[in-house]
Amino acid sequence: MASIESVTLGVADPTAANRFYTAAFGLDTQIRLRASKAPTTGFRGFTLSLTVSQSATVDSLIDTALDAGATPLKPAAKSLWGYGGVVQAPDGTIWKVATSAKKDTGPATRQIEEIVLLLGVADVAASKRFYVGQGLAVAKSFGRMYIEFAAGPSPVKLALYRRRALAKDAGVSPDGSGSHRLAIGGAAGPFTDPDGFAWEAASLTPAP
Repeated sequence: MASIESVTLGVADPTAANRFYTAAFGLDTQIRLRASKAPTTGFRGFTLSLTVSQSATVDSLIDTALDAGATPLKPAAKSLWGYGGVVQAPDGTIWKVATSAKKDTGPATRQIEEIVLLLGVADVAASKRFYVGQGLAVAKSFGRMYIEFAAGPSPVKLALYRRRALAKDAGVSPDGSGSHRLAIGGAAGPFTDPDGFAWEAASLTPAP
């Protein structure tokens, strides 16, 4: 079964971005960083989500992200699905921190249970067929709205969402052009999907 083995973000300053992600979320090995000056404007077509165990942890991670220089896009709030908020990192990547738990069961922690890469796509059904053809196994399917693939041993789960719906969930305009500034590593690569998201061979080493 194919799965994500690495996620690399294209950033203007990898050293500054590494400082941010370490301070904001405690991420160091889970996300790779690569210097990039590829032109990009507006919504880049994807978000990264951190799933945690309770709302106190959501608040803790969002607070440290804001302290580290993130921009608030959606304040943490209750929703039909649980509790969460959205911030934008200084490098432009959009992050959602959320939990499905209704009540706190203890003090806030820094524990991240799951990282989900959500790709905003033009046609969820067509992209689903494409990825199944690349060897990914569907774990959850909600028609033409949302698809989630089995993660296997990967630290990052892949999901597909309609681009406009994903932008709305993130609190931004769906308009955007240029580079996604994202490279996905996995045994299924290299290839580029129907929406321009590039996969590369998993054997590539992270940039220094």
